[in-house]
Amino acid sequence: MSDFSVVSLTQALIQKQSVTPDDAGCQELMADMLKPLGFNIESHFFTDTLNMWARKGNSQPVFCFAGHTDVVPTGPVEEWHQPPFSGNLLDGYIHGRGAADMKGSLAAMLIATERFINAYPDHKGSIAFLITSDEEGPFINGTTKVVDLLEARNEKIDMCLVGEPSSSHTLGDVVKNGRRGSLTGFVTVKGIQGHVAYPHLAKNPIHLVSPALDELANTQWDKGNDFFPATSFQISNINGGTGAGNVIPGSVEVQFNFRYSTEVTADELTARTVAILDHHGLDYDIRWVYNGLPFLTDHGPLLDATVSAIKEIQHIDTSVETTGGTSDGRFIAQTGAQVVELGPINATIHKVNECVNARDLEILADIYEAILIKCLT
Repeated sequence: MSDFSVVSLTQALIQKQSVTPDDAGCQELMADMLKPLGFNIESHFFTDTLNMWARKGNSQPVFCFAGHTDVVPTGPVEEWHQPPFSGNLLDGYIHGRGAADMKGSLAAMLIATERFINAYPDHKGSIAFLITSDEEGPFINGTTKVVDLLEARNEKIDMCLVGEPSSSHTLGDVVKNGRRGSLTGFVTVKGIQGHVAYPHLAKNPIHLVSPALDELANTQWDKGNDFFPATSFQISNINGGTGAGNVIPGSVEVQFNFRYSTEVTADELTARTVAILDHHGLDYDIRWVYNGLPFLTDHGPLLDATVSAIKEIQHIDTSVETTGGTSDGRFIAQTGAQVVELGPINATIHKVNECVNARDLEILADIYEAILIKCLT
């Protein structure tokens, strides 16, 4: 057994200042714990991002813990009650950037795995860890690259538990069995610049695009399903004008985003958007950024084991949801793997004074271990 507890391991990870994409030695610490347990460790560095693929065993099913060592910047350090990379334990809470998102989950995964292997040395299948330092950043050199590598050598993950902080009020009250897709559009509508006193000599692109934006905002793209709400269209930025109050702008730039369900595809959304813009006779250019495909894991071995483990240990009925933003689970799910997200309470993530309940992390390790037992024994 290692010398770490869940709490002390979380503290040790927080003390490594791993702001995206710097891993700052977190994966080395994790590898040092996994090697004595029989894991083969692979480190893969892509451009600016360190990734780790660790696996014990050669048979199916492959149960994978996935997560990230990188954290978002601290924000104003003077506003923190405790130093942001201290990992200080105060009044039952571990304080520091990454405490809840997601170094506490990583520590719980490691301790759970250590306990499970010691108790079940002849477990079936394989256990793996897919860890990146590029989840909070542009997410182009992290999990997605490792998944490509695994796919190229036909190494399949069957079940993947992602340690994102899914809980809302009580540990385990929410697990995520999918995420909506994210599609961003950037449209530039062209007009003719002119003086506001002579509108007949100009074409105001803001006026021209407004009816189209109203139609886009009021279109029903789908009705959702049992797991997903209806697709949402939201305008996030509008930029136009010279800054002068007497000039009609020559163009306007609009940024919008779809958070979409599995009831519609990105191609369908782009085609319907273009049809609406064309219907309004606009002179425009459009560019798309595909942030992530939707994914869904229905009831099956992993989701059922997760719900059951939470019930046994926390004595609560968990809510299975697909709410929230994107996660690296979207890259793993595209390979056909079952993917579930379970982690601590998310109330302080990305905030000044991020913290996590130390007792919750100990319970989380128990839940992770129970899931391993249900899936691999």
